[in-house]
Amino acid sequence: MSDISGLLLKWYDVHQRQLPWRALPGETSHPYHVWLSEIMLQQTTVATVKAYFEKFLTLWPTVAQLAAAPQEEILKEWAGLGYYARARNLHKCAQVITHEYGGKFPSNEAELKNLPGIGDYTAAAIAAIVFGQQATVVDGNIERISSRLYQITTPLPTAKKQISAKVGKLTPARRPGDFAQAMMDLGAGICRPKNPDCAGCPIRGFCAAYKAGDTEKYPVKAPKKLKPTRRAVSFWLEHDGHILLERRAEKGLLGGMPGLFSTPWIERPVLPVASEYLHHAPATGDWQEIDALAKHTFTHFHLETKLVKATTESLMNIEAGFWHPVDRLDGIGLPTVFAKIMKLGGKV
Repeated sequence: MSDISGLLLKWYDVHQRQLPWRALPGETSHPYHVWLSEIMLQQTTVATVKAYFEKFLTLWPTVAQLAAAPQEEILKEWAGLGYYARARNLHKCAQVITHEYGGKFPSNEAELKNLPGIGDYTAAAIAAIVFGQQATVVDGNIERISSRLYQITTPLPTAKKQISAKVGKLTPARRPGDFAQAMMDLGAGICRPKNPDCAGCPIRGFCAAYKAGDTEKYPVKAPKKLKPTRRAVSFWLEHDGHILLERRAEKGLLGGMPGLFSTPWIERPVLPVASEYLHHAPATGDWQEIDALAKHTFTHFHLETKLVKATTESLMNIEAGFWHPVDRLDGIGLPTVFAKIMKLGGKV
């Protein structure tokens, strides 16, 4: 074990975070809990994930129960976490583990990577934390620590391979899972992106960036590309206290989630005008524009949406559409973007 990993494990034994998916000292980590938390934590903060994790365990205490649940229910409970492909893959993965592995997670890192929604990081995290394998775990916190520790000047994401090699050499054969979680905790509480608490860092004596006094310079990142703005119009069609919603296609952005019928979300300088957007309306009607915009930012683009409203006398059937009580929209699991748009209508 290196001096760095030894010092870090001693620090972790005293300062480790108490998280609902972590095993208590002396206990073995539960593979279902670790897997579920790691999927939820992708692109999402610990503070946000805690409540979702506990809710999912209450609803589906085992991987077999999660596998047996309707995907629509899982998506509904996932609403607000974003990146909904994670939820779809979560369900698929639960089914594979249940039906092909007898409900037991494979302990092999390579085999874990073959499961739906599990990439290099998640496979390594499960292998190290649950099964004690000497796997190289690298998340955003660990990238930051390693970049500072070794003053890695190569910008991310190009530096990922270099960082992984450094972390691999540090990872001890004994307690590799604790080492990975110690690095995560150090990054979350000490080696922060801004104003790192170097005085409280147990490995500052080995940190090249600390010695040089330029910790906040690292990790070096490639310049961000400007996000384009897409613009659209969404349709609120109401009948007798019910609103027409669309079940989005399984594949693609917000796949399988409920939402409003809309014009295509495309990059354009201005919002569609009536002569354009009426071609995409789910039905003919006296469409009235709401004088406000909903704005939402996705990973790769900004979205600006106008809402138009109409009522209809007939309960028509629309392909991929379904009618839902307006006063029960809060319980359907709307994605955040559609909740914002519907607020323009004053009902959500």
